[in-house]
Amino acid sequence: MKKKIEFSLVYRDMWQSSGKYVPRVDQLKKIAPVIVEMGCFSRVETNGGAFEQVNLLYGENPNKAVREWVKPFNEAGIKTMMLERALNGLRMYPVPADVRRLMFKVKKAQGVDVARSFCGLNDPRNLELSIKYAKEAGMISQAALSITHSEVHTVEYYMELVDKLVEFGADEIGVKDMAGIGRPVMLGRLVKAIKDKYPHIIVHYHGHSGPGFAVASMLEVAKAGVDILDVAMEPLSWGTSHPDVITIQAMLKDAGFDVPEINMNAYMRARSLTQEFMDDFLIYFMDPKNKQLSSLLIGCGLPGGMMGSMMADLKGVHNAINMFLKNAGKKEMNEDELLVALFDEVRYVWPKLGNPPLVTPFSQYVKNIALMNILQLAQGKERYSTIDKNTWDMILGKTGKLPGTLAPEIVELVKANNLEFSTENPQSFYPDELDKYRKEMDENGWDYGQDDEELFEFAMHDRQYRDYKAGTAKAKFEEELEAAKQKSNIQVITKVIKAPEVIKEELIAKVKETNPNAKQVVAPVAGILIWELTVNEPSMPKPLGTRYQENETVCFITAYYGNEEVKTLYAGQLCAVVAQHGDKVNKGDIIAFVE
Repeated sequence: MKKKIEFSLVYRDMWQSSGKYVPRVDQLKKIAPVIVEMGCFSRVETNGGAFEQVNLLYGENPNKAVREWVKPFNEAGIKTMMLERALNGLRMYPVPADVRRLMFKVKKAQGVDVARSFCGLNDPRNLELSIKYAKEAGMISQAALSITHSEVHTVEYYMELVDKLVEFGADEIGVKDMAGIGRPVMLGRLVKAIKDKYPHIIVHYHGHSGPGFAVASMLEVAKAGVDILDVAMEPLSWGTSHPDVITIQAMLKDAGFDVPEINMNAYMRARSLTQEFMDDFLIYFMDPKNKQLSSLLIGCGLPGGMMGSMMADLKGVHNAINMFLKNAGKKEMNEDELLVALFDEVRYVWPKLGNPPLVTPFSQYVKNIALMNILQLAQGKERYSTIDKNTWDMILGKTGKLPGTLAPEIVELVKANNLEFSTENPQSFYPDELDKYRKEMDENGWDYGQDDEELFEFAMHDRQYRDYKAGTAKAKFEEELEAAKQKSNIQVITKVIKAPEVIKEELIAKVKETNPNAKQVVAPVAGILIWELTVNEPSMPKPLGTRYQENETVCFITAYYGNEEVKTLYAGQLCAVVAQHGDKVNKGDIIAFVE
């Protein structure tokens, strides 16, 4: 009898791996019936991860999006799946236990069937509550192993974690090869070990195609007994996304597995609709390089899902790094050389930071340190001069136990900063907060929403939710989209493409006309504009409406001698942004306006 293998379409992750935004709810409702008609998917990854946050960023209600998006799959008997980050929930930093618990209740009520939970450090303490809360809410709990390649991350290492997850009551085990650097044979050995010891447990494999191993890995895990494979579809398959369902289906059919047939007419319609969504607005936030596979990723181990934000970060600091190199009489780097330098620096610092699997948010933390190290080294300074709070929490053990051992120089940094290591349960550092958010919602007259879903959204993404409620998120997104169109030479006025300086002059004139009381925030020195030094997420201005006190720091300028703070001379709220992250500015240039 042929071994049956099912396919799961990772529609959410396809977008996250390719760019900054996801389709709007009207677009998702349009494609859902076509995905159903394809007839080859037993599951669709609909939400989780960045999905809700991205909806808020462009001014849409994520709860409405989830409910309407999952409904056609619920009706067709196709399971819907979300991705959540254990201690970090749906965001980049830790979440109180009461908010985590509410998340599963809300998502189950909205129609989501499966919760894939992963801890970027593979700390079972962080996954225990996810499993408990998912099952308590009536969801299928899939506990995932964060796969990476190092001397630490062996089959035996992962099986110790599997034993804990099964003991906690996980219904399924996910093998989350988020960077696609898991070696195929090792992954096959791991899946076989899981199935031999726990034959009743469903094993689900997820792998990005960026480094080029994924197809071979899928064949190896199939031979080892895997039950479900994550796949993508054109025009977003391959590159930093995932292998295409057509290729995987053909390979497995030839290898003698029982795999579902694909309705190719429906596939082509879904393919066309996805391209339509890209042409609408999403293409403006996708780097063309994200469509390419790169074996450079094998060495550094960074996941494809963060390539979009990483390329934006590189562009933001590229000019500043070259300015420092030029001033030091050293050769400047082109973008490819800078990318290789970053990959090399990640490879260098990763084991020194205890080998955290490079998955959100820890991949960002390691990348941040590497990027800031390159910037510091270009200035002739020491490594590790800039480490943000979230990264310190990882180093100190406040977000979980690191798999490897910290290098002596990192331990010395901890002592030099008068910090202390922790072995406490990470959740204990983040007390319950729902009552605080209920109080603020009551004061604002905001409804908690059906099944408390608005309360959950506020507690999970408070800053973005406030911007969404105020309308500033939508205004900011529309401004960002217009700027992206201009930058892509799409906006054509009387057949003449406007130069960036012309666009800035027009924006300044418009602000002065419509907001005569607006006060200028100007560059005190010449250099490269840096909106956020931590580079935790794609560096960008604070949302319009953000309030500043007099003499408060708005952003930074990297000058030839280092970073200079840019402060507002007036109290007020941000009403317009003129200069973008990475722009060259001269002394006296207008950067933004407050009123």
